[in-house]
Amino acid sequence: MSIVTPWYQLGYVIPHLYTDMDGYQFYRVAPEGMMLLTTGLDLKEYSLAAVERELPTLWQRFDLLAAKKVDRIALSGVPVASALGRARMREVLAEAQRRTGVPCDTDLEAHIATLQHFGARKIALATRWPDAVNVALTRYLAEAGIEVMACRSRARSLDENKHAAAAADHLLALELGREAMHAAPQADALLLPGGLWFAIHAAPMLEAEFGRPVLLNILSTTWAALHGLGPRLVQRPDSKWGRVMASLRC
Repeated sequence: MSIVTPWYQLGYVIPHLYTDMDGYQFYRVAPEGMMLLTTGLDLKEYSLAAVERELPTLWQRFDLLAAKKVDRIALSGVPVASALGRARMREVLAEAQRRTGVPCDTDLEAHIATLQHFGARKIALATRWPDAVNVALTRYLAEAGIEVMACRSRARSLDENKHAAAAADHLLALELGREAMHAAPQADALLLPGGLWFAIHAAPMLEAEFGRPVLLNILSTTWAALHGLGPRLVQRPDSKWGRVMASLRC
C-alpha cells in the first residue's frame, strides 16, 4: 500500500449537485488511503417521475467515474432505488457494470448485503422520508427477504432534508432510532438510511443501547466496497464507528 497515493477509489453518484454530508461522513468511517470521488444528479423530489428525468444523466455519470479509473461505483440515494424497484434497479446496475467494466452498486443493495452478512432478516427502520418512500423501501427490502417490523419517520421533503442542521439530525437519529427499536425489540438490526442524514455518531450510541447493528448509507456502502476486496483488503476502518465497520477483517 502506498503511503502517498490512494490505494482504493470509490466512485459515488449522489442525487444532488453538491457534496457535503456524504464526503464529511465518509472520511470519518473509511480507512486511511481510501478516496471518495463524487459526481451528482439534480433530483428535485422523492418521486419516480423525478428519478426517471435523471436517468440519462446517470449514464453520463457512470461513464465519467469509469474514466477516472475508480475501483467501484455506487449510486447513492435509497429513495432513487426504492422508486425504481429492485428488479429495475438491479438491471440498471448490471448494465452499468457491463458498460464500464467496473463493479457497480447502490446504497440500498449495499444495505441488503450488509444485513445478509449479519444474518438479519427482521429489521427496525427509521427515516426522514414521507410515507410513500417508506412504503416503496419496505417493498424493496421484502423482495430481498428482509421484513420491516417497525418504521418510525419524520416526513420531510428533499429540500427540507438538504437544509437540515447536523446537530438536530443527530438528535433525530437517536429519537427515531429508539422509537423504532422499542416498537420492534426483536429486530435483528436497525436501518437509518439517508445520505444527507448526519448520524455517524448516533449509530454506535444506538448499538450500545440496543445491542444490534445500526446501518447508515455511508457505513453499508463503504463496507460493501471493502468487503468486496476479500483477501485484497489491506486496511481496516476504525471499529469505533460500530459493528458494520468492525465486522471487516483483513
